[in-house]
Amino acid sequence: MKLALYMKDGSLASDSRLRSLLRTLESEGCEIYAINSSSDFQPSTDALLSVGGDGTFLSAAKRIGERGIPVLGVNLGRLGFLSENRPEDVAAPLLDGRYTLEDRTLLKAEISGTDVSAVEGFSPYALNEITVHRRGAAMLGVDVSLDGDALPTCWADGMLVATSSGSTAYSLSVGGPICSPGARVLVIAPIAPHNLNVRPLIVPDTTEVKVSWQSRDEDVMVTMDNRTLTAGRGTTIGVSMARFSLKIIRLEKSNFIKALESKLFWGEDVRNKS
Repeated sequence: MKLALYMKDGSLASDSRLRSLLRTLESEGCEIYAINSSSDFQPSTDALLSVGGDGTFLSAAKRIGERGIPVLGVNLGRLGFLSENRPEDVAAPLLDGRYTLEDRTLLKAEISGTDVSAVEGFSPYALNEITVHRRGAAMLGVDVSLDGDALPTCWADGMLVATSSGSTAYSLSVGGPICSPGARVLVIAPIAPHNLNVRPLIVPDTTEVKVSWQSRDEDVMVTMDNRTLTAGRGTTIGVSMARFSLKIIRLEKSNFIKALESKLFWGEDVRNKS
């Protein structure tokens, strides 16, 4: 098995648990090499090990791009919802083939009215969400259309469009629903809305979403997962499903409900304690 290894934080290379994992894999005949950019991938790579936390996992997804290489999150970070696997739990099921592959929807942003060619390393794809957020004190009047049908202007700090994977990220913190990773939906959720009657909306992931805004400020912040850029007035962002997906390795005994319980303490209640 040929494995690529990606770490944002180079100091993790000295972690004893990671070193033990790599020794075990190499002793079983695995070829392991490190990558920093998307151009570092070698032919016939079977999988990418993303070592760190969820931010590292999102950066790893960007580097994979359209290659179709499955990614396995090894948690040496904090929350670890995407990177949920402890180093000591990885080697045996990976080597024995006791895992499944999950296809995760990716978003693609088409930005008009702002030149993104000067943004270093710009990628239009996002696994979790794409957002528009105010930079100054003035609120935004966010205009959203779904397959050409306009929604009422939403006055808020911003707006996000999230995948089902992203439903447990920023979308969750603004009151969006939790969606199973297999749900083929998009979540459209306002960020701190100034309208009491505006709530998150779920639409099929085949929907073509367009976002624009009005504001007294000159520009806004646009985010795509853990990346940001500045967009000026008159900018329109088209958000749609990418033509390819991200493959995530789900190890045996790991599932979405267990991750909700162990990482987000979903359903935690003193009455459920034995």
